[in-house]
Amino acid sequence: MTAVNIGIPRAVPAAPDTSDRPAVAGLLDRYGRTAHDLRVSVTEKCSLRCTYCMPEEGLPAIPRHALLTPAEIGRLVGIAARDLGVHEVRFTGGEPLMRHDLAEILAATQAAAPGLPMALTTNGIGLDKRLPALIAAGLSRVNISLDTVDREHFARLTRRDRLPAVLAGIAAAREAGLDPVKVNAVLMRETLDGAADLLAWSVDAGVHLRFIEQMPLDADGVWSREALIDAEELLAALGTRFELEPIGRDDPSAPAELWRVVGTDATVGIIASVTRSFCRECDRTRLTAEGAVASCLFGDEETPLAPLLRGGADDEAIADLWRAAMWGKQAGHGMDRASFQRPIRSMGAIGG
Repeated sequence: MTAVNIGIPRAVPAAPDTSDRPAVAGLLDRYGRTAHDLRVSVTEKCSLRCTYCMPEEGLPAIPRHALLTPAEIGRLVGIAARDLGVHEVRFTGGEPLMRHDLAEILAATQAAAPGLPMALTTNGIGLDKRLPALIAAGLSRVNISLDTVDREHFARLTRRDRLPAVLAGIAAAREAGLDPVKVNAVLMRETLDGAADLLAWSVDAGVHLRFIEQMPLDADGVWSREALIDAEELLAALGTRFELEPIGRDDPSAPAELWRVVGTDATVGIIASVTRSFCRECDRTRLTAEGAVASCLFGDEETPLAPLLRGGADDEAIADLWRAAMWGKQAGHGMDRASFQRPIRSMGAIGG
């Protein structure tokens, strides 16, 4: 077995300098962006081993004592919603369904931030069994990862033969009325030939399909720009079977550009994170499973909130440190520069 080092991001030793920051309550950064969308990773564990995300042996385990508890997550999300202008929270992983106390996390969050929309990004395995409790705890929306509907290809990509379980999770979400159910597919050279099949399936299944350009966030570090499938190549492949009519973005900060599938009620989205960067409109703030603010998916500096949370600090102090962390957010991922360096954490370690 080969050891995998996902790295330790550089923790900011003290609150970033905010002497030039305006006295505003929200999560403003130096480039004029304000974060309203919170992503909370709750674990590094996953039930799949997708080649673009996880190494075959999984990621190094986060010690249990280092993970935020449901009460701690609820408190932080409550601060974000009440004091920092966050409008929505999405729970991610790893795979969030690997947390046996996920319903408790949702319930604690709903209690701390009543009415805040709560979403889940998941691979769908086991979702059909967990969904009643999650909905009762306040879950309002799901994004489910699925790159192919070919069972053999799915097993190769994920290193697990679990396609029926994923499809059962998607069906359960549809039956529960969690519309729109969004399905995320990472676009890779080896999945391009099946992209039109996946779109045809999504039209029949009544789900909203979104293709995502593969980003350099794989734990094995094999991503290369030369192998990248960009939006134009995907559109050409889909165009062999479908007529697509461009819609654009329904919100400037939304990551997906949309196309209408002519002759149906369906749309298909493309999140071109690499070739059509939307960094200038980014409105996200992130919490790692250990309770640190990650202002950018591609940034290595993290600002730990857990020491304040567990050290008796009041909500105002935590909110101020969170504001400071976001004030220092970088301009963008910089993948178009020759000096670009991939971040230390992989996607599985920080969450999507």
